[in-house]
Amino acid sequence: MEPIIERGAAVDVGQAVVVVCLLVGKAHEKARKEIKTFRTLTRELLEMRDWLLAEGCTHVGMESTGVYWKPVYAILEDSFELIVGNAQHIKNVPGRKTDMKDAEWLANLVRHGLIAKSFVPPKPIRELRDLLRYRRKLVESRSAERNRLLKLLETANIKLSSVASDVFGVSGMLMLQALVEGNSTPQEMAGLAKGRLREKTEDLILALEGRVQEHHRFLLRLQMRRLERVEADIAELDGQVDQKLIPYQAQHTLLTQIPGVDRVLAAVLIAELGIDMSVFHSPRHLAAWAGVCPGNNESAGKRKGSRARKGNVHLKTALVEAAAAAARKKGSYLKDKFFRLKARRGYKRAAMAIAHKILVAAYHMLSTGAPYKDLGEAYLDRLDKKQVAGNLVRRLRRLGYKVEIQELNAVA
Repeated sequence: MEPIIERGAAVDVGQAVVVVCLLVGKAHEKARKEIKTFRTLTRELLEMRDWLLAEGCTHVGMESTGVYWKPVYAILEDSFELIVGNAQHIKNVPGRKTDMKDAEWLANLVRHGLIAKSFVPPKPIRELRDLLRYRRKLVESRSAERNRLLKLLETANIKLSSVASDVFGVSGMLMLQALVEGNSTPQEMAGLAKGRLREKTEDLILALEGRVQEHHRFLLRLQMRRLERVEADIAELDGQVDQKLIPYQAQHTLLTQIPGVDRVLAAVLIAELGIDMSVFHSPRHLAAWAGVCPGNNESAGKRKGSRARKGNVHLKTALVEAAAAAARKKGSYLKDKFFRLKARRGYKRAAMAIAHKILVAAYHMLSTGAPYKDLGEAYLDRLDKKQVAGNLVRRLRRLGYKVEIQELNAVA
């Protein structure tokens, strides 16, 4: 196989050092090889960049090793054609393994154009992605802290969660604050209820008659303080996310038309996918990259069952959340499809299938700019009206009814 890149290099990335192999030579010549080692400090990475520029290097390849490739990528992205490859796809043959040999192997793959480029979004999208991924961590920590608070209430025999549907709503927070202060009777705390919760005053009085000790109040005070801090951090983060979304406002508004996709999930889709769908060959390629399609497991001409593919875990989680929300959207095609699949294949497979449909819809909407068009909950029934009608007639006859059907047009 003839080389296609005259001046290419590869970087074997580590936490402390990077090993760079530069290959220079025309297709019919033996390439000149030069290997250097640099520390991962910013100054030395800049020295590496200047050296490669001085040598006339045009392409640089590297493996996506943990997070260690990211600072290297950030320094080189404006100067070279960067190729970030999946480490599973470019393993060296078994044998002696050193950082220098790995760098030389990668450089040969780069020189011959044998590394498939992984999708790395542009810098503004990467910044938005960092914000939203951290937001998810904050939401998870808030949920964990709420669960710890509810367990603490149970140890004090406060049964507020058995009466109030949302302990952390306006009424619940007022009652929790009263518990921390310890100066109110159960009757006075129940009187803090707002809205429809006032109808449960008697039950609230009984639920708030616990055995709250001083150490319960101390822990409850700390937990509520942590919850307030997390809420403030999430609100501040949302403001920053809104600023980053301004250039993508049209795409963001478009994606919120999909059932189950709210403001935050639409932002996650943009952060994980970007807005340029040309980087994906097709909707199938995108679904495989996201991990919302079945894997392949075939041997001797027989297809075997296999788990869903591994993919972008952040995108996959968001899509499954959107699928669960879409299953509650009344009158939508996605809800009807979800419950049909759930009856045959179970909840998890149904949710994964709906996540796949949401992703394909997002792909086409971002590609064409077309709005979302819901097929309606009767779409699947209309595909074969005769079969659906026959099934319903047979079910009624099994129940002992005499049924005759006639089309409305014929009656008219």
